[in-house]
Amino acid sequence: MQEIKFLTRDKTKFFRTLNKRVNNYFKENNIKRTGNWKLYTKAIVMFTLLIVPLIIILTFDLPAWAQILSMILIGIGMAGVGMNVMHDANHESFSSKKWVNKLMGSSIYILAGNDYNWKVQHNVLHHTYTNIQGHDEDIDAGRIIRFSKHAPWLKIHKYQKYYSFFLYGLLTMNWAITTDFKQSYHYLKRKLSYGKFPNPATQWTKLIIGKILYYALWVALPLFIGFTWWQVLIGFFIMHYTAGIILSVVFQLAHVMPNTDMPQPDEEGNMKNTWAIHQLYTTSNFAPKSWFVGFFTGGLNYQVEHHLFSQISHVHYKKIAKIVKETTKEFSLPYNEYKTMRKAILEHYHQLSALGEKPQLA
Repeated sequence: MQEIKFLTRDKTKFFRTLNKRVNNYFKENNIKRTGNWKLYTKAIVMFTLLIVPLIIILTFDLPAWAQILSMILIGIGMAGVGMNVMHDANHESFSSKKWVNKLMGSSIYILAGNDYNWKVQHNVLHHTYTNIQGHDEDIDAGRIIRFSKHAPWLKIHKYQKYYSFFLYGLLTMNWAITTDFKQSYHYLKRKLSYGKFPNPATQWTKLIIGKILYYALWVALPLFIGFTWWQVLIGFFIMHYTAGIILSVVFQLAHVMPNTDMPQPDEEGNMKNTWAIHQLYTTSNFAPKSWFVGFFTGGLNYQVEHHLFSQISHVHYKKIAKIVKETTKEFSLPYNEYKTMRKAILEHYHQLSALGEKPQLA
């Protein structure tokens, strides 16, 4: 795979200036860059959404509609824990204590994922090579959806604006069944890691044990209690489909949009911008004034701030967004943003439509 090299010297000193201003904000206000009581309270709320409906459905003889509603709530809880707890923790911003981050980051195991795979895909590949085809796996949906103008075009892509949103719901289900095994194989083979490279045998052991415990909780336990196989299968699908569609939509609104670039390196692997400026061109915020969107998505609606300062907890993004926006304006750099969730979803739909057109006719 081609080595990607970002421009190392920024004559304008944009990021140095921005970083100094953000650091001063935390210093002047005497606050930590990691989570606070707001984040920890929210973590309790999200875990409650995930666990309480499960306890209820396993304890009481509920009618079918109540069982379906419970599984939807569990799916919402899965997405909520993923975006608010697991995400910050695996960016090492949930807490200033490493063991707390490790513990909270391990919540990915009850969400069908694996911490090693997630850190490589998200922290290393996505945050480093944002929107670069062939390097950022977040814009690689296989052959079925075309997220980048640099990806091969197939006839089926003409219809992706109609079917993509339905397929988004399969995201976490793929984690549970196939994705983690494929990723571990390829990442270990390429010797990729976020931090210390794990012992391959240890990683495979953790992955397999994690999957056994996961299926024991979400499949074996309900079967043991007395649910039929088809009830478990339907509940499992509803839970994952709910979580998958929430997570996928949030992910895509940040990067697969008309106002975000999909830059490619030159023949020697050189990018035209520094890493920080590259993030500005490839990332977009949405619904910045919506309290609910910010609360539930774990601040992922402030994607620009997250990509520039991923080791700062999302509870601080709204405050530092003012600093980032003013600084980009001062340096005549882009600050991509959609005012509402509705507008962002519509624009993502339009982007899917544009990417679905045959390239020479687009």
